[in-house]
Amino acid sequence: MSLPPASLLQLIWLASPALPVGGFSYSEGLEAAIDRQQVHDEASAADWLDDQLRLSLGRSELPVVAAALDAARRGDAPRLQALADWHSHTRETGELRLQSEQMGRSLIGWLEVLGGPGRAVPAPCPWPVAFALAAARSQAAPLDVLLAFGFSWAENQVQAALKAVPLGQNAGQRMLARLARELPAVAQAALAIGDEARQAFTPGLAIASSRHETQYSRLFRS
Repeated sequence: MSLPPASLLQLIWLASPALPVGGFSYSEGLEAAIDRQQVHDEASAADWLDDQLRLSLGRSELPVVAAALDAARRGDAPRLQALADWHSHTRETGELRLQSEQMGRSLIGWLEVLGGPGRAVPAPCPWPVAFALAAARSQAAPLDVLLAFGFSWAENQVQAALKAVPLGQNAGQRMLARLARELPAVAQAALAIGDEARQAFTPGLAIASSRHETQYSRLFRS
């Protein structure tokens, strides 16, 4: 069943890199991996992002978006706060937590300009929960919302790789195509992850992010 045009446009808008939340300013540890030559070309950058999609986004952020979308549509404020707390508490470095909270705060501010999120907003409101609150305004199915969230992440991270490795635009499109092929299965699996199975355990990413916090020269905020 196709989405109503207004709901489709809302998802496209939410997934757009032009959304004023500052996603372009974060590399999520990728810049530190480039600094240490763990990532140095198209193949290694694509592998890094593919691992992050499956091991981090697919097991943590995407399940939170799905659960928060359901809670938002039911008007369950305590559930939204619990999900927000879990996400904030499981960020493994300060810069990753600050990234999520800044992007979430910016998205809630954008929603207020458009008339407000229409639901109780957790404090702080991390990025996946804020995205779910925004998407709850549409008629989009949960899988469609997760695909929009995942593709938004993929575009921002591929752009970070293009700037920092650096790589050309064609390489970026090949990397994005690979992530887009993987994303539907990852999103579908995330829908089946309950509270007990949800996890945030990516030691390699945490180490890269920790190193980035004290890196001498940086383009990105994470």
